[in-house]
Amino acid sequence: MTEETEQMAPADASAAPFSAIAVVGLGLIGASLAATLAEKMPGATVFGVDTDAATREAALTRGWVAAASAPDDDAFRDFIQGPCELVVIATPVAAVDDYLARLRDWGFRGVVTDTISTKGHILAAAAEMLPAPERYVPGHPMAGSEQNGIAGARADLFEGANWILCPDEATIPEDFQRLHELVTGISARVVSLRREEHDQALAIVSHVPHMVASSLMQLANAHADDSRSIMRLAAGGFKDSTRIAAGSPKLWCGIAFDNAEALRSGLDEMAGILGSFSEALAAGDRDTFTRLLAEAADARRALPAAWVPSTEKLLEVRIPMVNRTGVVAEVCTIASSVGCNIQSIDIDHISEGNAVLSLILTDEGDVGQLSIQLINAGFSVSFSPIMPKEYAHVD
Repeated sequence: MTEETEQMAPADASAAPFSAIAVVGLGLIGASLAATLAEKMPGATVFGVDTDAATREAALTRGWVAAASAPDDDAFRDFIQGPCELVVIATPVAAVDDYLARLRDWGFRGVVTDTISTKGHILAAAAEMLPAPERYVPGHPMAGSEQNGIAGARADLFEGANWILCPDEATIPEDFQRLHELVTGISARVVSLRREEHDQALAIVSHVPHMVASSLMQLANAHADDSRSIMRLAAGGFKDSTRIAAGSPKLWCGIAFDNAEALRSGLDEMAGILGSFSEALAAGDRDTFTRLLAEAADARRALPAAWVPSTEKLLEVRIPMVNRTGVVAEVCTIASSVGCNIQSIDIDHISEGNAVLSLILTDEGDVGQLSIQLINAGFSVSFSPIMPKEYAHVD
């Protein structure tokens, strides 16, 4: 370890679940993560890695990282082999293998997560290349901007955003607990999702919408005359609906082909829905047309206006864990599936083979269904309401 790396190790990182974090890729997501960590978890040392010298310099100048280097610099290797506890891979999929190979060659056995929007490739690569593949927990923040790179990065990008984590039966409970604490500590909200469901779900809620937004811009642009008068009418809802079409074509082309099968399926389904509107118009079928609009309107109104839970209605769920692997992944995925938001996770070790998983829930979701599904899954469960003053993480 170099003298510089030793000096980067924080004297007190008690306020952060990880004392030393490497953020690999200082684009929009990686730089925003570094920025919010610097603001909300100053006890942690953040080391930035990027191929672009100007990007590294910008991150250093803004105080978002304690140090930064190119991938080939010795400082990166020294940080990984020294104080680093968590590596966050925030690169395009094409760069994943190179960084996983470095972690393999450097013998890194700490926690690894990522921010990549498709999981097919990185899941296979991590399983094959990482020295401790059970310590890889796939992640994906559902946040972004039409601005690209560090120029669009900001510390509040993840405020109130959903952040997907994909534990499985091999995930070490304490690793997931610490990642959950990190994500909620930067004001994001953890959604647990089965790994095999991630790419299909993201195709529907993220990738297809981007292609639809791009198609709307193609449609408007095709009908714009030389004076561009039609574009003057493109305000309000049209601008909101097409904002994401301004994203990086290269980045989104990569995402699309990385998730081609699920995206094609979603686009085909979308074409069918649009076709239903067209067929109803052709048939003069006002009832069907109205029903299609009403179904969409009802579904949209059912979305919460804001994800702001009440701190006056917290609920503790306690679940004994007795010689059972995968309990954290199973429980958290069940909670997410019924809309329950886990504010914090605690693991109380009673003996070598026994522990109690304690979840603090906000007032969202269907607690009744949560109870039923947990019991049906073979868990013994107890619920008890708590007051905010009893819960250390509530202001």
